[in-house]
Amino acid sequence: MGDLKPLSDQLPKEVWELAEALRELFDGLAVSVRRYAARRARDAGTFSRYLNGTRVPPWEVINDLFTDLAAHRGAPPRPETMELLRTLHHRAVRATPSPKHGVAVLESQLAEADRESRLSKNHKDVLAEALLDRQHRIADLEVRLNQLEADWGAERARANALAEAAPDLEGLLRERDELREEIRRLQSEVRETELRRAQAEERCALLERQLRSLEETAEADESAEVLPHLGPGPGGRRMPRVLLVDDDVNNRMAMKAVLDSLDQEIVAVSSGREALKELLNADDFAVILLDVQMPGMDGYATAAHIKRRPRTRDIPIIFLTAMGTDDSARGYAAGAVDYLGKPFDPWVLRAKVAVFTGIHLERNQRGSR
Repeated sequence: MGDLKPLSDQLPKEVWELAEALRELFDGLAVSVRRYAARRARDAGTFSRYLNGTRVPPWEVINDLFTDLAAHRGAPPRPETMELLRTLHHRAVRATPSPKHGVAVLESQLAEADRESRLSKNHKDVLAEALLDRQHRIADLEVRLNQLEADWGAERARANALAEAAPDLEGLLRERDELREEIRRLQSEVRETELRRAQAEERCALLERQLRSLEETAEADESAEVLPHLGPGPGGRRMPRVLLVDDDVNNRMAMKAVLDSLDQEIVAVSSGREALKELLNADDFAVILLDVQMPGMDGYATAAHIKRRPRTRDIPIIFLTAMGTDDSARGYAAGAVDYLGKPFDPWVLRAKVAVFTGIHLERNQRGSR
């Protein structure tokens, strides 16, 4: 690694740890940066920045490096080492948020959802085979029981012999009942597995739509600097304002990217207390997107404070909830007008926000007449 500079002590701790781990892997290949970059058809300068910690690499770069080292050593990859690298990568991405890193986070979530879907499918196949085996066994027992009943009806003279065989008959009946119970259990597992797979597929679809929106925003950022709408819009009209409240920086970044093309100003904060401070300074927001699960003051408590103030009680609130969470009664009681699940559908988010900003503009126009 003679062509690499020492790691800067100004790097964030998470980025420094990832770069150090990547250097240890790369050192095991015993090649130059330029030669390895040519081997993988990558830009040598970019790969050097990955190893120097000035840029966080995509996960596929780390995966390729790990695979190449395993092939060089002639030993299979170690799952615990791969998991450690995955954890370091997640931490480094979260420590340096940007649209591209948001894409990396969502790609990682998409990979996890796809992995769960594939595992669920494999589990379902195994359960289906076990279920088919039990059904065949129970069918065989039915045949044997029917044969015993036929013999019983056809040969009354052998009643005593059949009576002596009764213990065997009772054992077959008991085994049949046990198999039927196992079939019911397996069928229940199959249904649960199918449900988990459907949920994983749904998460995959939503994450892919979010990725498309973020990738379009990242491409736009690379081609031109886009300044936010902070002043009046066309014709001197002030842009409608949207208050976004979420403690997760990646969620805030993803939603701002989706809403960026709408004619409005986005104000993003990370807590309920910051949201209340924004509402003290200005109460002309068209809609509030409010995360339910936040440390300290959660979404319900924040909504209650907003609804108690006469100047802000009429601002519509859309709650953001994790997928699978169903506490709509409490949310509507707290003053919500709608719910959005996370990961969110970008087209649904844009449509809902556009409706409330349109209502806000129309109300302001009527008031100015």
